Amino acid sequence: MMMILFMSNSTRLAVFTGVLAGVLVATYITLEAPLSGMSMNPARTFGSALSSRVWKGWWIYFTAPPIGMLLAAELYRCLRGVNGVVCAKLHHQNDRRCIFHCGYREMIAPPSQDGVAQLAQRGALVRGLNKMAE
Repeated sequence: MMMILFMSNSTRLAVFTGVLAGVLVATYITLEAPLSGMSMNPARTFGSALSSRVWKGWWIYFTAPPIGMLLAAELYRCLRGVNGVVCAKLHHQNDRRCIFHCGYREMIAPPSQDGVAQLAQRGALVRGLNKMAE
């Protein structure tokens, strides 16, 4: 999760986020599955436990992924700050609007003179909101 956050929030590397996710999944399957018998699919884990009636350690497959993702997101936010999070949408290169209202297109577009003033105002507004939240 941490690598996905760093990739997707980088203007240069965001387009490679899907490739990195695929490489990570292939690496986990290749290296970890033979050692521990891990499963990346909770339904497969539950189905195997149900049919064999062996419930030893099955709970870890359901609790560890959400806890790990939340910890990675919090660590990323601590390292990069709230303003370091660009957007949760991975594919902005289309004509569909972003439901997160993140300003991604404004971030990657070369700023015009009016855009520079707007970005400065937006940055001041975000800093003011962050101070009020503290």
